[in-house]
Amino acid sequence: MKQFIIFVQKEFFHIFRDRKSLLIIILMPIVQIILFGFALTNEIKDSNIVILDNSKDVATTEIIQRLEASRYFNVARYLHIEGDLETAFKTGTIRLAIVFQPGFRESLLHSNHAQVQLIADATDPNTATTVTNYASNIIRDYQTDLNNLVQTPYMITPQLRMLYNPQLKGAYNFVPGVMAMILILISAMMTSVAIVREKEINTMEVLLVSPLKPLLFILSKAIPYMFLSLVNVSTILIVSVTLLEVPINGSLALLMAEALLFIAAAVSLGLMISNVTDSQQTALMLSLMGLLLPTLLLGGFMFPIESMPWPLRIASNLVPSKWFFIIIKNVMIKGLGFTMVWKETLVLFTMAVFFLGISLSKFKIRLA
Repeated sequence: MKQFIIFVQKEFFHIFRDRKSLLIIILMPIVQIILFGFALTNEIKDSNIVILDNSKDVATTEIIQRLEASRYFNVARYLHIEGDLETAFKTGTIRLAIVFQPGFRESLLHSNHAQVQLIADATDPNTATTVTNYASNIIRDYQTDLNNLVQTPYMITPQLRMLYNPQLKGAYNFVPGVMAMILILISAMMTSVAIVREKEINTMEVLLVSPLKPLLFILSKAIPYMFLSLVNVSTILIVSVTLLEVPINGSLALLMAEALLFIAAAVSLGLMISNVTDSQQTALMLSLMGLLLPTLLLGGFMFPIESMPWPLRIASNLVPSKWFFIIIKNVMIKGLGFTMVWKETLVLFTMAVFFLGISLSKFKIRLA
C-alpha cells in the first residue's frame, strides 16, 4: 500500500508540474458552462407523446388522427386518468402530453369554444417550445378547416404548461450537457496520455520493475484525475446554482455518486486508450475524435437522438455521456431518485468494468 500511495503522489506531481495544463483543467469547466448560454434549435421529429382523451368524441378523434399523421409526433400511450401524467413523464421518453377536456365537441358546438391542455417536459426548453408549437399549429389547422364549414367561427384555446422548467431557461439543458462534456475531456483525454507518457520519457521500465501489481499501477494513474474531475463537478454545480440559477431538485449525494461512476467509466476509457497507443499525440487525437465528437453529436445534448436515423440511434447507446446526461437531467432537474435511473447507472457501471478490464488485458509488463 505504501508503494501505491507513492505512485499516486508521483502522478499528482506530474499534473501539478505542468501548470498550463492544470490551469486549463481548472478553468475549462467555468468557461465552458458560461459560453454555452445558447442551445441550438433544430427540427424535432417522431417525438413520443401521450394523450388523455376525457371526451372521446368525433372532434378529439380527428385531432388525434392529425397528430398521428404528422411526422413530428408518435403517440406512445393513451392515458385513462390524470394521475398517469406524472408517471409517464418520469420515464424520460415522453416529450408532450395532450389533455382534452370532457365534452370537448359539445363545448365547441354550443359555446364555440373548447380547451385542450398541452403539457411538455421542459427540462429541454427548446424542445418543449418546439413540440408545443407543432401541436398548437396542428390544432389551429383543424380549427381553420372547421371554421370554413360553418358561419359562426369555433375557437379552440390550447393551454400550455411547462413541467420542471416553467421559465424555459436554456441552462436547464446545457448544464448537464456541459458537465458530461467536461468530464469526458478531463477524465478521458487527460488520462489517455498517463501511461503512454511514461513510455515516451523512458521511465516505464523503472515503474515495471517495482513490486506494484498492474491493477494498482493503473489505479494510481486514475485516482488523481478522478479527484480533479470531482473538483470540476463541484465547480460546475456551484456556478450553476449561484450564477445560472439552476436548482438541484434531487439528492446531492446521489448526484455526486452518479458523477463519480461516470468519471470512473471515462477514466477507464482513457486508460484503455493509453494502453493501446505508443505516443501522446496519437492518444490525444484518438480520444478527441473518438470521445469529444460522439459526446457532442450523439450524447443527446445538442441534437435530439430520436430525430436521428436508426443506425445513429443505435450507435448513441455506446456513448457513455448519453446515459450520464439522462441521469443528471432526471436527478438534478426532475428531482427523481435512484429507482428512476438504475438502468442508466447499470449501463455506466458495466462500461466502467469493461473498459478497466480491457486496460488490464492490454497492459504490457514488458516493453520489448
